Amino acid sequence: MCDLVARTGRLQQRYEHGSRLVAGCIPFRYINSEEDGNSESGKVIQVLMISSSSGPGLLFPKGGWENDETVREAAVREAVEEAGVRGTLMDFLGDYEFKSKTHQDEFSPEGLCKAAMYALHVKEELEMWPEQKTRTRTWLTIEEAVESCRHAWMKDALVDGFCKWHKEKMEKGEITDEDFK
Repeated sequence: MCDLVARTGRLQQRYEHGSRLVAGCIPFRYINSEEDGNSESGKVIQVLMISSSSGPGLLFPKGGWENDETVREAAVREAVEEAGVRGTLMDFLGDYEFKSKTHQDEFSPEGLCKAAMYALHVKEELEMWPEQKTRTRTWLTIEEAVESCRHAWMKDALVDGFCKWHKEKMEKGEITDEDFK
């Protein structure tokens, strides 16, 4: 039995200029390349993707940003609810606009959404989490994740947001060997 419960409903949702505001993250970790079946030694970055509850393809955790929380709190909450992971929420990767086919309502009749995406360095994978019955989680290399992304905007968040952010952090020496543990 999971003590955590996923939030549902739209009563507390935030909207801005006809768009539903969404918060999400790209969960990541470092592994030894040998663990990934690679014969070269070194560290490999992996991102965590989850199955969609409404069709094929993989997603990053994201969901509505509610009135009683900050956007960062919403991103962390979605990681726990949808992917069952906790960690260190790092930097903002960007805002990504998309059109939802399933979430049209009176405040956003066209289903427009704006997602604030963050990097989340995963420190813990929960054995039980609120949406585990409807979602599976999969660790992928960046290349595998690009191929598996269900939505173009999530692929943009991965390539133009996360990968550029991570490269800059590495070049500036802001990600060190301690981060690889």
